[in-house]
Amino acid sequence: MSPARLRPADPVEVADALSRFRGLGADRADLRLLSKHFLAVLADRAPGASVEVRVPPYAAVQAVPGVRHTRGTPPAVVETDAATWIALATGELAWVDAEASGRVSASGERADLTPYLPLT
Repeated sequence: MSPARLRPADPVEVADALSRFRGLGADRADLRLLSKHFLAVLADRAPGASVEVRVPPYAAVQAVPGVRHTRGTPPAVVETDAATWIALATGELAWVDAEASGRVSASGERADLTPYLPLT
């Protein structure tokens, strides 16, 4: 289960924010809601602590089974912007394309999130 501060959002709010995102009318509140929502969904579907997924400035989550870390930088880190994370989570962007274009930075073992995407 996701930490209390990071939970999937209300489905109606997600649908409304996605509609604005796809229509290029999303604001910071929509990006924050969708980023946190999809990070929470990832943590629920791939529980673990071997990969830290960061979507600054909105949130980060540890997910994916494997080597657990307790201090410092995790063994694998994924970082991207909110628009890219939302596109990956919804299947509008493929992991390989995001990585090849430099829209996502992924380092370490298990940093490839392809098996867990899309999240919708």
